[in-house]
Amino acid sequence: MSDTDYDVIIAGGGPGGSTAAALLAEHGHRVLLLEKETFPRFHIGESLLPAELPLFARLGFDAAALPAVYKEGADFLDEATGDFARFPFAEGMEGTGGHAWQVERAPFDQALMDIARAKGAECREGVRVTGVDDGEDAMTVHAGGERFRGRFFVDATGRDRLLCKRERSYQRVDGFGLAAVWARFDGLGESAVAELEATGNITVLMVPDGWGWVIPIAGGHLSVGFVSAVPGTVTDDWFHERVAASPFLQRLTTGATLGPVERAGDYSYRNTRPHGPRWGCIGDAAGFLDPVFSSGVALAMTSAEELARHLHPALVAENEADPDLLVPLSAHMERAYQTFGAVIHCFYHTNMVKNLFFYDDPDPALRAGLITVLAGDLWRDDNPFVKMIMRSARRSSRGGRRAPSAEAR
Repeated sequence: MSDTDYDVIIAGGGPGGSTAAALLAEHGHRVLLLEKETFPRFHIGESLLPAELPLFARLGFDAAALPAVYKEGADFLDEATGDFARFPFAEGMEGTGGHAWQVERAPFDQALMDIARAKGAECREGVRVTGVDDGEDAMTVHAGGERFRGRFFVDATGRDRLLCKRERSYQRVDGFGLAAVWARFDGLGESAVAELEATGNITVLMVPDGWGWVIPIAGGHLSVGFVSAVPGTVTDDWFHERVAASPFLQRLTTGATLGPVERAGDYSYRNTRPHGPRWGCIGDAAGFLDPVFSSGVALAMTSAEELARHLHPALVAENEADPDLLVPLSAHMERAYQTFGAVIHCFYHTNMVKNLFFYDDPDPALRAGLITVLAGDLWRDDNPFVKMIMRSARRSSRGGRRAPSAEAR
């Protein structure tokens, strides 16, 4: 057992945790980051968004230095009807980033943690946080048989939801994807790689009561997964059935090797108490929405940046114990959750895909606004698509139709 004092202790070394560690350490705060895994390690969520590019630049991170695929936008494909739509980020509203990246998460997450280390954060791997105790003048964190004291604690544990479980503040979001199943194909043929990397786009496959992702990974790999909103649907057999039923996937993966099939549940939820005196939650620890629009990394890093923006001056002024310190962070992220939530609801429960995604002659302004949302640019007030979708969500709620809801558990 040992007592060590830090300004900030962060649990979780994914993109959110490493970003928070880097930004706070850059200000001279003494930061301890504790990560349960030993990096590099496998993780899904390989498709990034243009909204992350300014923060990459601030951190000094260059995705092009990794094995990465340049991503021009997003494709949507319904093989049952033959409908196909392409949404290049460059055709979004003015100011929308024009590209993103597809990355293998192991080296990507490693690179972000290395940046945190280089900026002065102490990063310990293979150390799981098992408990957090509140204190009047410090938080006590139990991890790896040791005890650490910090002026502030950040939960960046992702879907492990350390403090959400402690506070019993989990709320399931109904009407979205409930679970996912995925695997990776290795050794794609040259023609498949050339086809996929011509745009680098993610392909969203329309399947009954859900959707699928197809993400090209540098080196001839392909990440494939399926999400279902129907309880009990997601199984290994369902994955193989969906792959076998897709001519698109059959063509791309001819001769490739399929890796292990993995699954995850609890796929859409909110944390109703994401902050308190001397602690706060970021990224998936604060909430996780159906990732049909690849929002996970963007929301994690954005929430980390916003947390650091409020926590740094509080640490300087020694008022980090203010229980309302992170109310602005929650308000900032709530706008993103509301926007993505409304779009995801329409994706599952309305004719939006047919009437906008696959419509032959969509309204140009709405199409540009949709692309801006797909790029992760959620905090602007001039997006006509967001205004339309939020009006639709309000009408749905007033009319008693099924709208996004949360059920406490």
